[in-house]
Amino acid sequence: MCGGIVAALTAGLPRDAKRRARRQLPYQLGYNLGRIVGYALAGALMGGLGLVLAQHLPIENGQRFLYGVSGIGMILLGLYLADWWRGLEWLERAGAKLWRRIEPFGRRLFPVASPYEAFALGLVWAWLPCGLVYSVLIWSVASGSPVQGALLLFLFGLGTLPNLLAMGFLAGGVARYAGRPLVRRAAGALIIGFGLHALTQLWLL
Repeated sequence: MCGGIVAALTAGLPRDAKRRARRQLPYQLGYNLGRIVGYALAGALMGGLGLVLAQHLPIENGQRFLYGVSGIGMILLGLYLADWWRGLEWLERAGAKLWRRIEPFGRRLFPVASPYEAFALGLVWAWLPCGLVYSVLIWSVASGSPVQGALLLFLFGLGTLPNLLAMGFLAGGVARYAGRPLVRRAAGALIIGFGLHALTQLWLL
């Protein structure tokens, strides 16, 4: 999905910016910085939810609950990334209701005329329904802290930055490589392994 979005955003840049990579860079950074800040805000909200839940449970049970959520979140993320289970799509459908309210703000920013508008559009983009992001948001609940939740989503967004910048400059060409089944399945299997390890440790606690 992100490859298509980046390609569309790049196509909508001013003509002079599209011709030269140096002039395009501030716009691409603006899109992605806005997206990462939006992710961090969402992570803070979910981390705050985890804090509230933990406060209403005994300390030991609260820790086990958050640790369990972390393991389950990693497994769901791995399954979604490997395309072995699309159960998180129901979260995307739920998020679509929120997106219908936010999307008009993004539409007003087209055509993008400055890096500041690109940043604002990136903030809107962050709330686009995406099962991959939602699975990390579930994981951020386990942090039990708005600050830690924001940091987790910030680092997640930062980790996607090189790929999405490359997609922007190559107008989505990198997305074809990143979307190869073998690459996705290998990454998904690795994350599932981490999740299973976390649940195994929870059983031993």
